[in-house]
Amino acid sequence: MPDTSPVTDSKKANAQGLAAEHLRSFVERLERLAEEKKAIADDMKEVMAEAKGTGFEPKIIRLILKIRKQEDSDRQEEQELLDIYKAALGMD
Repeated sequence: MPDTSPVTDSKKANAQGLAAEHLRSFVERLERLAEEKKAIADDMKEVMAEAKGTGFEPKIIRLILKIRKQEDSDRQEEQELLDIYKAALGMD
């Protein structure tokens, strides 16, 4: 038969309280990060709008950002495959 003494119940309640507080901490941290992420995304939209207003093409800027993230070897491999595929389709 399980022990349901007041001491055991108190320990369980305390453990659950600690777990709940730990969970609450994670949730609140994630909420703050989500707010920061939204603020950064808004800032990025503003910068992109400014670049567009200056005459730059946002689609190409996004492509450049993607390319700059890649390692040189990955970028070269992608370009070589693109060239092969374009040649196969007569797009040269």
